[in-house]
Amino acid sequence: MADLFSPIRIGSLELDNRLWMSPLTRCRSEAGHQPGPLMAEYYAQRASAGLLIAEATMVSEGHSAFGSEPGIYSEAQVAGWRLTTDAVHRAGGRIVLQLWHGGRACHPLLNSGRQPVAPSAIAITGDTVNTPEGKQPYVVPRALADGELPGIVADFQRAAHNAMAAGFDGVEIHGANGYLLDQFLRDGSNQRQGAYGGSREHRARLLFEVIEAVGQEAPVVGLRLSPLNSYNAMVDSDPLGLSSWLAGELNSRGLAYLHLMRADFLGQQQGDVLSLVRQAFEGVLVANTGYGAPEANQAIGDGAVDAVAFGTPFLANPDLPERFRRGAALNAPDPNSFYSPGPVGYTDYPTLEPAG
Repeated sequence: MADLFSPIRIGSLELDNRLWMSPLTRCRSEAGHQPGPLMAEYYAQRASAGLLIAEATMVSEGHSAFGSEPGIYSEAQVAGWRLTTDAVHRAGGRIVLQLWHGGRACHPLLNSGRQPVAPSAIAITGDTVNTPEGKQPYVVPRALADGELPGIVADFQRAAHNAMAAGFDGVEIHGANGYLLDQFLRDGSNQRQGAYGGSREHRARLLFEVIEAVGQEAPVVGLRLSPLNSYNAMVDSDPLGLSSWLAGELNSRGLAYLHLMRADFLGQQQGDVLSLVRQAFEGVLVANTGYGAPEANQAIGDGAVDAVAFGTPFLANPDLPERFRRGAALNAPDPNSFYSPGPVGYTDYPTLEPAG
């Protein structure tokens, strides 16, 4: 019976285990959204994961939601990411890059005054964004014209091309957590009409176009979805119906895996989306959100999922697979350093002493 430590194949990649690292925004890039040596050290420390999914990375300039997240749209960024991929590969790991556009979650103060874009002119409410001028409310985005969307697709395709040039083993498309592709999918944020709005088939059009374009550049393409997650003021009138339909449609899209957030980490929306997606999707299904080792092993053994991605535990435990293998205690993460600059709370968490 399979468990977290069973090998698995995704596309052309043979992975040593099914214990993956979720993409985690850490805001450690250098000026100009440049990946640097500190990020390389961080990812290499965690190379024992079956697959490392690197953090949300900007596919184009001028669409920052965090201020110090990395990009993959310039030659310098490609060279910077090469430090990470080389370090991870030397440590025996595999790593894919999450391709991302923030959409309405971006802010003018982070983007030289540029207004954010979205499917509809609807702002994120009930939250604030960190900017150089302190916490600020989100602004009303500009609704993208249909004629602009081929440019968005081209940005994702170019980013995938750059990711492969930087040495990544593949890419993951970020279709989750209230960012641009998710904003198009859900009817709470997409209230446009025409080819990219209205019916779920039209709302999913941009995502499908991105998947097709990215697949022309990368041999391994994953997709992350979060149908229930209400983060970034996201909602849909029928999240379970959308999820089941979308999972079936994805069977013909050539994905190496589907990465599903099984719950709303704000606890506002409920439903068993995981079972519905498992029934409809025929490929490799990876789940995350709130798993411990026993539940993850059980889920894999029962066939409910094929792998489990862990987020917060990997922040403080670079050797998480070995800790799970030994049943060892976990380091507690420090939330105060999740997004702060420098190595503290990033590359300074202790590992276990060698066994024996």
